[in-house]
Formats: sequence, structure tokens, C-alpha cells
Amino acid sequence: MPLYAGIVGLPNVGKSTLFNALTNANALAANYPFATKEPNVGVITVPDKRLTKLAELVNPQKVLPTTVEIVDIAGLIKGASKGEGLGNQFLANIREVDAIAHVVRCFDNDNVIHVDGSVDPVRDKEIIDTELIFKDMETVEKRLEKLKKQAKTGKPADKKNVEIAELVLNGLESGTSARAMDLDDDGIALVNEMMLLTAKPILYVCNVDENSVLNGNVYTEKFKEAVKDEQAEVILVCAAIEEEIAKLEDYEEKMMFVEEMGLSEPGVNRVIFSCYSLLKLITYFTAGEKEVRAWTVRRDSTAPQAAGVIHTDFEKGFIRAEVISYENYITFGSEAKVKEAGKLGIEGKGYIVQDGDIMHFLFNV
Repeated sequence: MPLYAGIVGLPNVGKSTLFNALTNANALAANYPFATKEPNVGVITVPDKRLTKLAELVNPQKVLPTTVEIVDIAGLIKGASKGEGLGNQFLANIREVDAIAHVVRCFDNDNVIHVDGSVDPVRDKEIIDTELIFKDMETVEKRLEKLKKQAKTGKPADKKNVEIAELVLNGLESGTSARAMDLDDDGIALVNEMMLLTAKPILYVCNVDENSVLNGNVYTEKFKEAVKDEQAEVILVCAAIEEEIAKLEDYEEKMMFVEEMGLSEPGVNRVIFSCYSLLKLITYFTAGEKEVRAWTVRRDSTAPQAAGVIHTDFEKGFIRAEVISYENYITFGSEAKVKEAGKLGIEGKGYIVQDGDIMHFLFNV
């Protein structure tokens, strides 16, 4: 099952513009609330300099990067948890994603209407936080009723679940998101089972004007101060400029724009890397004359699970994996030289795939 990151935010903060920059999928971006009514799902190519370096050494016929999927979700407004605007639809869509990229507006522009009449990213964040918390409270309250009935049987596990649900509900009522609560393994399991919206890992994307990309502005400073205790990453991006860069087909022309902004790479790359990390994904590679390719797996995946990403038969009939670390491949320059140096590992079913592994699977179906 694919993992999704969802782009959320109030209307007119630049969600769809960022989505276009990330995917170049040309989602509708308009200067009025609810331009995005149905969630747009886009496929993002994950930039990886390691793939380029491997291709230079192997010189394959094809080079294939890995991808991750992202969803542009309809804008939320105050009262969404009670069905205001497109609230119910928004909340249903966000429940389906695995991580959140929360876009907040940190730029002034009289030509772009703000749904609340003024620019205040801290207020905007709090509006969405409040709506998500209200919805989570509703979810936990319903679950708590069922858990209390189950606990009448006297089973210790049922009683503990009641305690956990009450603890979570109290936390939500005090304004604490589920992801920020100090829960044990049983608590985390129950929260995940309830699919709480505020339990999802989050990245904040401050959409700024072009002149604020490097050092931010008064809006971003206030926002960073407001989220300093959340241990969440904050990225500054000028979505409008990133969208223009994404439309350019010539790589050198793209990099010229990026360098003019004082950056070493497009801002969307940082968003992609952060979403990839939030989703707890890593990359492994296969390298041969026909193709050098990057593959996505969940962190802590075993070798058979990684093989299954290529084809289910590889996982079913897994025998062993030949593994070369990226560092060794680059150091020795080829698979043959790695073998000569005795640096090729032969791994079994219990091997945990490491980010950057170059792998070859042996299987029998």
C-alpha cells in the first residue's frame, strides 16, 4: 500500500501552487477559497545525487529515480470540524494520509485574498490545529464509550485502554496534539488504531516572498517561535517562484534561477526530502548495464520486503541478497572491484536494509 503525504492549510496560502511546483501536475490554483475541492494526487520524483553518481560509474541504458505520492487537500476554514465550508471532506481526506505538510502564508500581497482578511501564520496554524483537535476529541469520545462497555468484563487490557483514551482525551481538551503526548507502546498503538489526525507527523512550510527565502521575515520569525516546542521542521519556500522553476525544462536554466535566489538547490527538494523522512522511507538501489534504479522501502524493512517492492515473486522465493554499501561502491568504483576487495555482503532473510544499499536478489519461485 502506498504512503501519502498531504498538503494542508487554509484557503489561499499557496497549497496548490506548492503542489504544482512539487509535481508539475498543473493542479488548479486560483485566487478564491476552495479552488481545490477534490484532493489532487501527484507523483513526486525524489532527487538523489547518489543515483546520478552510480549512473556515472555503471553507464546504464536507463536511469530511474524513485517516487513518492503527495495529496493536495481542499482548504480548511474555522468550523470545519462542525462541517463548515468543505470541512467534512477535508477531514476525511487528511485522515487517509500518513504525514502532513502544513503550508502557512508568510507574505503580503493585496492581490491575493486571505480568507481571514489579514496575514497571520500563527493564527492560521492555530485555526487548523483547533479543528483537528476538535475532530480527534469527537473520535476519542466515541471510542471511549465503547471501551468503557468492554471494560465491564474486567479484563486488564480493556481497563488500560480506557485509561489511555481518557488520558488522550484530557490532552486534546488542553490543546495538546496526539503526536506531542508522552505515551507508552500501548498508548501509541491505540492512538494509531483510532487514526487520530493530530497524531500524524508534520512539516511546516512557510510560503514566503522571493526576498525572504534565505533569511525569512517577521512572519516566519513569529511562526518559528510559536512552534519551537513541537520539534517539527520548518522550511521556507517561495511557492510561486518554485512553480516557475519547475516549468523550465532546461536543467541549467533551472539552476540559474535557483542560484539567483541564493540557494544551492530548489526549495521544493527540501520539502520532498522532509516528506520522505516524515513517511519513514529510505532508498536502496539496483545497478546493472540495463538500468540503475532507486527503490523506496519503509525504514527497518527486511531484505525480502525490499525484494517484494520489485516483484512479489522476489519476496516469496527469496534466497539471499548480495549487498554493497553506497560508500564502498563509490570507493572501489564497480561491483567487480568491490567483490575483489571482499566488501560484498551476502545477507539472509533477517537483514535490515540500510539507506543507500546497492542490492541484488537471488530467488526461486
